[in-house]
Amino acid sequence: MASNPQRPEGRDDVLSKLGAGIETLSLAKDTSSVAPVRAIFESVTDLLKTIGVCSLLSHATTFLFTLDQEPMFNQQGYIELGLNCAEICGALDRGTKGKRTKDISRPVHEAINQLTTIVAEVQKKVTKERERNPASRIFRAESDKDKITAWKLDLNRILHIFDTSVHGESPPPPPRACFGRNELIEKVVCLAENLEPVALIGAGGTGKTSIALTVLHNDRIKKRFGDNRRFIPCDQFPASLPHLLNRLSKAIGAGIENPKDLTPLRPFLSSRDMILFLDNAESIFDPQGTDAREIYTTVQELSRFSNICLGITSRITTVPPHFKRPVISTLSPEAACDIFYSIYDNGGRSEVISDLIRQLDFHALSITLLATTASHNLWDYNRLAKEWDVQRAQVLQTDYNESLAATIEISLASPTFRNLGPHARDLLGVVAFFPQGVAENNLDWLFPTIPNRRNIFDKFCVLSLASRSDNFITMLAPIRDYLRPRDPNLSPLICATRDHYFTRLSVNICPREPGFKEARWIVSEDMNVEYLLDVFIPIDIDLDIVWDACIGFMRHLYWHKGRYTVLGPKVEGLADEHRFKPTCLIELSRLSYSVGNYAEQKRLLSLALKLVREREDDYEVARTLSLLSRANRGLGLHEEGIHQSKEALGIFERLGNTIRQAGCWNLLAWLFRLEGRLDEAEEAGSHAIYLLPEKGQESLVCESHRSLGEIYRFKMEREKAIHHFEKALGIASAFEWHSQIFWIHHSLADLFLAEGGFDEAHLHIDQSKLHTAGNAYELGRAMDTKARIWYRQGRLEDALSEASGALEVFEKLGASRNVVSCKGLLRDIEQEIAEHGTPSSASANTSPSH
Repeated sequence: MASNPQRPEGRDDVLSKLGAGIETLSLAKDTSSVAPVRAIFESVTDLLKTIGVCSLLSHATTFLFTLDQEPMFNQQGYIELGLNCAEICGALDRGTKGKRTKDISRPVHEAINQLTTIVAEVQKKVTKERERNPASRIFRAESDKDKITAWKLDLNRILHIFDTSVHGESPPPPPRACFGRNELIEKVVCLAENLEPVALIGAGGTGKTSIALTVLHNDRIKKRFGDNRRFIPCDQFPASLPHLLNRLSKAIGAGIENPKDLTPLRPFLSSRDMILFLDNAESIFDPQGTDAREIYTTVQELSRFSNICLGITSRITTVPPHFKRPVISTLSPEAACDIFYSIYDNGGRSEVISDLIRQLDFHALSITLLATTASHNLWDYNRLAKEWDVQRAQVLQTDYNESLAATIEISLASPTFRNLGPHARDLLGVVAFFPQGVAENNLDWLFPTIPNRRNIFDKFCVLSLASRSDNFITMLAPIRDYLRPRDPNLSPLICATRDHYFTRLSVNICPREPGFKEARWIVSEDMNVEYLLDVFIPIDIDLDIVWDACIGFMRHLYWHKGRYTVLGPKVEGLADEHRFKPTCLIELSRLSYSVGNYAEQKRLLSLALKLVREREDDYEVARTLSLLSRANRGLGLHEEGIHQSKEALGIFERLGNTIRQAGCWNLLAWLFRLEGRLDEAEEAGSHAIYLLPEKGQESLVCESHRSLGEIYRFKMEREKAIHHFEKALGIASAFEWHSQIFWIHHSLADLFLAEGGFDEAHLHIDQSKLHTAGNAYELGRAMDTKARIWYRQGRLEDALSEASGALEVFEKLGASRNVVSCKGLLRDIEQEIAEHGTPSSASANTSPSH
């Protein structure tokens, strides 16, 4: 029987002497050799008397003398039993020293009684053995051997009870690896060394228990606390104060049964430095649970022991004050991959797995389940990806019924969640439905019929079912996948939020109209709205309200967050006769324009133009021609653009629409300027200003002044150029039109760069960056211009960095003309570096030689 390696001082001497005595008994039949052994047993006589088992001494002593008198079968087994009994006596001595009988716990009393019985049985067995004849001894030798083995098992269990009464319970083994948590573990270890209370709070499956066990087995923690490291899984006993106190008593080795509070445990708790982790403490900390207040108070008192580091892992945030709460951040992609490949490596690392892990939000438990399922089924990576696309929830469940669902349902079954009322689960479904979650500022207008809605969402966060991020209440992707309604059309709350968003999108968004500034809400909620439309367009494809919302969404994006949308294929997939298709194509083309993809803009507008010509809608024909003219301007097809602008101008003149005529004249001004026809450009730009009223069309007035500023810049009439730029900037700033402000500062930067005014150029391009408002194309243009300024100054490393960043942006957006231009700039910079090296930024203030 293996002995405990961490024996208290003196135990090794006792066992050494006892072993030597029994060895002498078995080799030489000299009665005097029993004396040392008998002395050892006699040394615990007082102890045995105090605990009411003095018969143990006489049985054990008789047993040893019996062994001495005559050799017998299985003698070595009996000798080992003697050693086991002696080892147990040593543990019993330590565990009961200084205690009265009434202080001894019931399990220890029962173990002592069983030990006494076993010793008596062994003594009786040996006595009978001596009375049998040799043949009978041979016949019974095998059955006696089995009996000895059974006694050894019983003694082993008894020794565990006594050792636990002294040392308490050792923590479970640590995980094989705790990937990506080194920094956090180091922080917790430092806090533990200083006896600071620590709380690891987070959603289920984020690795809290693994972190706690890794800390408990850390070499520095072992050195600091030795055997006094405790781990109590709170989900393995009923959530009540008596059960917690009983479990604590057992864990620390106090052996006190049914303590009513910490009072009888204090001598044990205060006797030595200790680290104690309460794992899965949400099961006892639930504010609506049994004995919640008493448990909270007890744990709070426990955390105040000056010699104890109390650690907690919990999904519930309601832990006592003064606990340090190191953040359990999202795993890095590398650490998340390490978790997967440590379980299942089917031929090296793959981008397929990296993509799946990203979809799981780097959630440790989900990654573990995914890898385990793949391993059990011997799936290759492609098969795993296919199964994931088809049945996500099932893939996150192993053959042994370990599943993400189980850990989520624990939270849903908590008293606090059940107390939230009938709407709680549906509200969770809404949070899960939207990829960004729910904006916290929107709760009142999204859920006006739900009482106590803010309190409910607060409790979602308390339970770690949701969390707050950038003013949104959101959740981890795996939890979202589990809680998202399979058919959103059957969820009244999701349908209600849909209607609220559609109403919000129906605002006529125009820079000169009231509400334009308020429409910037789309900047933060665009992903939610896009997903909502993506889900409901196929469901309600014939409803006007859906397509009105789709058009409103694209207009919001164009004005406030120029980017592509995933709705493009749905728009193009509409039947040509669908009445919303031309308008949707036009709005889709404007998004391509906003990211500098003029070729895509022209393709979409050409489709729209065909449809509006077939419908003989003159106004839409002229509007589409104007937009095509802008696309061709961006593509450098100036003559084609001029032809389209003139055709559109003729239609608007026939319709008597002077505002649209002014827009066409402004387009012509840009195109003439790009063609180098500066006088015609000036005349066209002036005519646009002439047609526009001072009030009501500020957006077109602003754009026309900027156009004239560009024309005068190229005509080298500096003062006039600055005058028109400043006029445009004044209008745009008054209305906070970020895109216009961006382009005006961009034009001013170009003006000063042409003059060699590098400081002024930097100032304006830096100002322009402040107004990109999430528009990636504008940011790319700012970086490109910044690179050109640095290049002109000879700051080649800075120029290279900015130009490389700009190229990356343009390539992602498909802005082909900008890609070509930016690559040309990069070639010039790299050639300059190759020829002349890279001067330090401090000394480089001259232009490149060529």
